[in-house]
Amino acid sequence: MPYAFPASAPAVRAEGIDFHYGQGDSRNQVLFDISIEIPPGQLVVMTGPSGSGKTTLLTLIGGLRTLQQGRLELLGQDVTQLSAGELVLVRRQIGFIFQMHNLFDSLSAIENVRMALQLGPFPPAEMHGRAQEILEQLGLGHRVDYKPRSLSGGQRQRVAIARALANYPQLVLADEPTAALDMHATRNVVSRLKDMTVDAGTAILMVTHDHRIIELADRLVHMVDGRIVSDVVLSDALRICEFLKGVDTFKSLTPSELTNIAEKVTRRHYDAGDVVIREGDEGDELFLISEGEVEVERQGHEVARLGPAEFFGESALISGEPRNATVVATKPLDAYVLGKADFRAAIEQSASFREQLRRVYFQRH
Repeated sequence: MPYAFPASAPAVRAEGIDFHYGQGDSRNQVLFDISIEIPPGQLVVMTGPSGSGKTTLLTLIGGLRTLQQGRLELLGQDVTQLSAGELVLVRRQIGFIFQMHNLFDSLSAIENVRMALQLGPFPPAEMHGRAQEILEQLGLGHRVDYKPRSLSGGQRQRVAIARALANYPQLVLADEPTAALDMHATRNVVSRLKDMTVDAGTAILMVTHDHRIIELADRLVHMVDGRIVSDVVLSDALRICEFLKGVDTFKSLTPSELTNIAEKVTRRHYDAGDVVIREGDEGDELFLISEGEVEVERQGHEVARLGPAEFFGESALISGEPRNATVVATKPLDAYVLGKADFRAAIEQSASFREQLRRVYFQRH
């Protein structure tokens, strides 16, 4: 029977882990005194140059390699005290995503995901529906009956991700999960992972060089030469700075100017269908889209759709006139919001920001 994961326990607790390959003269130590603790509900991004030991650490944490030195707890269980059968039960609570997708070539996408569901808690009658659901969430609803050879590399990777997430794992270990994905698919996958940390308390440890992911990370761990050299819980302000640097209008700002704006910004969520701003109302906020999509309407007609890294609401703030459009969330929307006073202060402090905003304002008119 599956064990109960103590709610107060960290998902991962590693202490004093060393690891080496080879013996004697060919012995090569690749991990040195690694200690890390990951609580439930946290998205941890691990970075570092190639050969720094990231993947080795990931496989040790996943129980895929035998611990040589140190102590490791997974989901409340000391792995050194577990039998082989008990370790299998722990692994069934973990979703693994690796660069090699290892799909069964003879099975369709939905059949590959169903294989994983047979190891989880789903009754047989619900497996097909769950497999269909997770594949649709990852943008593969039209490819569920395709076999791997008929899928692109990015689509195969998304099937592997669907397989890893299908059983609602309590811990996800991912090694470059978005390397084969385009920007849209990456954003979709990472949003799905982030939702799991919030909705199910899933802990996620992700090795990546993909800077598109950092904006959603709760914590950034950096490894060099087999050692953790930095371990930083990212503040909202830092995440916002990373986001702003990717927006054309903000990229010319100095780090100090970015930080000043980021510290004034608040994050706000809207459900699909919510009206964010209404035509004719007073304009007192600038909105930057982190995740989701909005429809811009004037006099009842759609004039634009905006997505991540785009912004709206600047017209009324610049002109001082009422809102000239209604903006409605067409998908669940996460937005960064800057109030009128802070907006005006940012414009006064940065000539480049003021010029960029005015350029966008006149282009839209």
